[in-house]
Amino acid sequence: MAPDITAEELDKEVREELRSLPGDLSDLVGRHLVAAERALEEDDPDKAHEHTKVARRFAARIGVVREAAGIVAYRAGHFSEALSDLRAARRMTGSDAYLPVMADCERGLGRPERAIDLVRSPEAERLDRAGRIELTIVESGARRDLGQQDAAVITLQRLPELRDPQPKPWSARLAFAYADALADAGHQEAATDWFARAMAFDEDGETDAAERYAELTGAVIEDVEEDFEEDLDSEDDFDDAGVADEGKLAEEEEEDTEALAEADDLLEPEATETPEAPEPEVAVSPEAAEPEVGKPTDTAEEAKPAEAKPAEAETPGITPAFIEPDFGDVLEVETGESAQDRPKKNDE
Repeated sequence: MAPDITAEELDKEVREELRSLPGDLSDLVGRHLVAAERALEEDDPDKAHEHTKVARRFAARIGVVREAAGIVAYRAGHFSEALSDLRAARRMTGSDAYLPVMADCERGLGRPERAIDLVRSPEAERLDRAGRIELTIVESGARRDLGQQDAAVITLQRLPELRDPQPKPWSARLAFAYADALADAGHQEAATDWFARAMAFDEDGETDAAERYAELTGAVIEDVEEDFEEDLDSEDDFDDAGVADEGKLAEEEEEDTEALAEADDLLEPEATETPEAPEPEVAVSPEAAEPEVGKPTDTAEEAKPAEAKPAEAETPGITPAFIEPDFGDVLEVETGESAQDRPKKNDE
């Protein structure tokens, strides 16, 4: 553990819960929680998992410790352990905030039916809007696990936030999940548009939208930050080379000046030669200058405006519209409407 890690870095609410432990133990558990958080920031969930296991060993009856242990275990791919810790934290704290993570753990354990049961549970109704959106994303994934690709698409289409052009905390994940569901259902063109939209929302690289978009389109997504650093390095190298070769460039300029002077001396005799007389201009009669009546001239042809070419249709930018695939069979199951109840359209 890094020596600069202290328990004071934790939130005040977490420190308050840890005060039920003896002083030295409270500090030790707090430092391990801070170390786990730093490991996650460094994209090292396995290291974070080791720290939370130590914290849980000494403070298994503290709700925030079990929450932290469950989330880190989920990030590290230990779904059974994560589910156990989050269930315990839910009993201790009475919070349903991690219900979407628990449902996704059920998916990770190969039990999509149980994930859907959590989605339909009464506790799910108590979640805030962000939690409901996350739970719907998990439900869509569970539908795909069950082979219900069309139902997975429709599940996300029901969310009004899918049509919202303003960026929200869930926008990137929601657009990516919808694009992924479209691709899995065979709607490649629509999926490409929505991966592009997810890319626009995903400024922090939370999803793999850029990679999936490049995979579908064959486009090369360049890392702007790396290119910017390379440009700075090349400019520094150029400046160093310019300072080192300044004397050499001055010598080359002097040599060029001497060579130009010698060339001027060689060209002076040729400049004294008598120039050739200009050819006399041929007079044109007024009759010849007037064009014949009814006969178009070259000038008239040139004066004609060019035929207007049909304007090419402008290609709109990538502003994906809301996709409404025709999944009639699934909609009937979802809404309970039969084909016989629908009014028939008269053929015109």
